Amino acid sequence: MNDSFPRIITLLRTERNITQKDAARDLNISQALLSHYERGARECGLDFLIKIADYYGVSCDYLLGRTSDRSGAKLTVNDIPEPDDADDNILKGSTLPLLNKKLIANSLNIIFDLLQKLDNNDLTNQISVYQMISVYKIFRILYSANSQNSSSFFSVSENAFQGFSDASMSIIESRIRSIVSGRDMDGMKPLSDTQPLIMSFDSLSSDYQLFASSLMNLIRNAENAMDFTKEKK
Repeated sequence: MNDSFPRIITLLRTERNITQKDAARDLNISQALLSHYERGARECGLDFLIKIADYYGVSCDYLLGRTSDRSGAKLTVNDIPEPDDADDNILKGSTLPLLNKKLIANSLNIIFDLLQKLDNNDLTNQISVYQMISVYKIFRILYSANSQNSSSFFSVSENAFQGFSDASMSIIESRIRSIVSGRDMDGMKPLSDTQPLIMSFDSLSSDYQLFASSLMNLIRNAENAMDFTKEKK
């Protein structure tokens, strides 16, 4: 089997508030054996893999960690909704979450358009992963705030994720700086043409009429948060 299987079957059981004893009874195995499967102490056979997939209503590929979609579907670019198509009514109440969401999403539109112009896959991948880890960290902090949420939702342990994520972001940032500086690092393709990165307030406002004001506000808010633009008394 693999490392994902024990974590995922534990997550599915705890999400449904099913005790290990009841799940074992429904699956017609002993509780001790199910405990072994959930701890990764023993590997199950193909018959049990199919049985437990049917029991939780998920695909075998999902149980094996081959896809994050519980139905087993593989995500393609066309399956991902555009941010601008999202229903803003999902953020009800305070307008602050909606405002900040738009500032961030619009600013990312500029970053990814620049990456398209640069046409450097290594740079795009590293910047994308850096942002993914950042979102992951915030989501995990929010998720972990409620003790009722199952820790099996994540494959990296609670004790390790902070250090691992911080270290990963530091390494990735070093790679990004090396790529844009034209230096070789970890076999990644250096950036040879920085012409698309010539920018000014006027050029950004002209090239990104819909998004430039969001980026300017994001920069101001970020620098205010860092105290760099606040008047010192």
